[in-house]
Amino acid sequence: MKRRYLLEVGTASLGGIWLSQYLGSAQSKQQQPLPMTKTQETFPINKTDAEWQAQLSPEAYKVLRKHGTERAGSSPLDKNYKAGIYECAGCGTPMFTSETKFDSGTGWPSFYQPIEGAVGYTTDRSFFMTRTEVHCSQCGGHLGHVFDDGPQPTGKRYCMNGVSLKFVPA
Repeated sequence: MKRRYLLEVGTASLGGIWLSQYLGSAQSKQQQPLPMTKTQETFPINKTDAEWQAQLSPEAYKVLRKHGTERAGSSPLDKNYKAGIYECAGCGTPMFTSETKFDSGTGWPSFYQPIEGAVGYTTDRSFFMTRTEVHCSQCGGHLGHVFDDGPQPTGKRYCMNGVSLKFVPA
């Protein structure tokens, strides 16, 4: 009986500590805006929300403009290994070359390095975790996230939503 009680108290204490740290991060996020925020950052290519909706498919609009995520395994670009360039589906800016693409096994197109100057980064604190969001440096469209578990030479895994990219064969 004592063992069960100690286990319950310990679990509740750890949960409380974790929750207070997360809530503290959320409060500091509100008090100190990030360098690149979703609503305040300006980009060379600017369109109204109505213009983006008219240009993009509903799925692409949800991902690129509302920071959504497509279902894993739903993009034909995940298994595309032809030579070419992957461009931002919102503005056509070249993002990745086919030489940097690899099969991460995650169900999303993955690359180990973007084209220089093509992407920007924002801290994403959604879903009780902190991740690095990747967006187009020209239009601000949400592309996906970058992680530190990719192959060499960079060790990075740019896990991109296929609907946010357009493939242009070489």
